[in-house]
Amino acid sequence: MMKLGIIGGWEEKDFEYVKNKGLEAVEFTVNHEVNAQEFLAKAPKIKEYSEKYGVCVGSMGRWGMLRIDEKGEIIPSALSDDKAVIDAAQIIGCPVYNVGVNYIDSLSYYENCQKAIGYLSILLDYAKARNIKLATYNCDWTNFVYNDKAWSVIHNALPGLGIKYDASHCIGRGDDYLKELRDWGDRVYHVHLKGVVEIAGGRYDDAPAGLDQINWGALLDVLYTKNYDGMLSIEPHSHFWQGDIGERGIDFTIRYMRPFIF
Repeated sequence: MMKLGIIGGWEEKDFEYVKNKGLEAVEFTVNHEVNAQEFLAKAPKIKEYSEKYGVCVGSMGRWGMLRIDEKGEIIPSALSDDKAVIDAAQIIGCPVYNVGVNYIDSLSYYENCQKAIGYLSILLDYAKARNIKLATYNCDWTNFVYNDKAWSVIHNALPGLGIKYDASHCIGRGDDYLKELRDWGDRVYHVHLKGVVEIAGGRYDDAPAGLDQINWGALLDVLYTKNYDGMLSIEPHSHFWQGDIGERGIDFTIRYMRPFIF
């Protein structure tokens, strides 16, 4: 059964917040600015908080990190950081780890795909050995593995590799999110709930899910037909919906999404 959750922090107050919202899960974005080894050291305490509040950690990821250098070689420190956060996921009991791979302009698209396959195959084996599923995130933050063009090469070469899906990124590129989910939904391991409002062909607001233009009923229908049973992770991302009104926006999304989960 899908679990409704939200992106949040990993201190005790953050777990208490998620619990008080009536949510079942939390997602961590352990991004490039976070020291991976320090995060790993906190993993046992994070597991304690998860168990204390009955809030599972449904997904973790590391966004914005360069993993391939300008010569097309793996950056050892990046690989070490990814492995450290995967180790933390194993301790915490988190089932999914999300990554991206940066594009090197001096290389061809084919060569970039080969470099990505090489990096991700190492991580995929490392994660599998720890009973964790690896997914690529579908935004372009230091990442080019975000659409059918890349998935058709890289994911077809790595059958166990999944996708972290956010429809708002697809919409921002002018693509069809329902088509992407139809074609790749069986590889989706994690889903973000982030709304989008576009006006005159441009992004106006990353609105709370349910107050936006995404057809969430149809999106959930496709996920059900693909037997998705992972986390639905609320991502508050709007510049307008902040503070008190931001909390009301989160509460609205929770009420809006509940009937879709059964």
